[in-house]
Amino acid sequence: MSSRSADTVYAALVERIVSGALRPGEALYELELVDSFGVSRTPIREALLRLEQSGLAERGPRRALVVRRLDAGDIAELFEAVGEVESTIAAMAALRMTEFERQKLLAVADEGESASGDAYGEINVRFHGLIRDGGHNAVLAATLDDLNLRTLPWRAAQFSVHEPRRATSREEHREIAATILERDADGAREAMRRHIASSFFTLSEILGAPDR
Repeated sequence: MSSRSADTVYAALVERIVSGALRPGEALYELELVDSFGVSRTPIREALLRLEQSGLAERGPRRALVVRRLDAGDIAELFEAVGEVESTIAAMAALRMTEFERQKLLAVADEGESASGDAYGEINVRFHGLIRDGGHNAVLAATLDDLNLRTLPWRAAQFSVHEPRRATSREEHREIAATILERDADGAREAMRRHIASSFFTLSEILGAPDR
């Protein structure tokens, strides 16, 4: 089965975990998921492996894969780390991006104005990827990639679980893009730090919802 099928299964499972439809400690049985998604075992296995790698699932009793019980302190530390690393990269991007890279960033930000749902999540990933690459520092980029493996599932799912977040994210993207276009390193740093903080606060609201 294609990797696209695995991507679809993975995205759906992430959304169920973030929304609370799949609760901490709940087992993720391969055969049940095969029936649920109507796909072969290969994309299911790939999706489950990615859940484990991103820290959303872990091995429980008898090596069964279960939804991980998340500690609020761990999530806070992860987002704090992302905020510091990505804000530094944004400051560097403001000074180092080529004019072509700046205009591409602006185009992606504009594209996000009319996008919704999964489409906006994909645009969000591209927007942040352009800034990561625009910092032109391979070591920081690799560090951010490692952190993103554990936080991007949450950052992507927030747009479907908490619809108002798309509007505030758009505004924050515009601010970040504007500071980078103006070559304002300090402004880009602070705008990115606020953007990541907003993502964390939204996630905190989702996880704290009484119906979870």
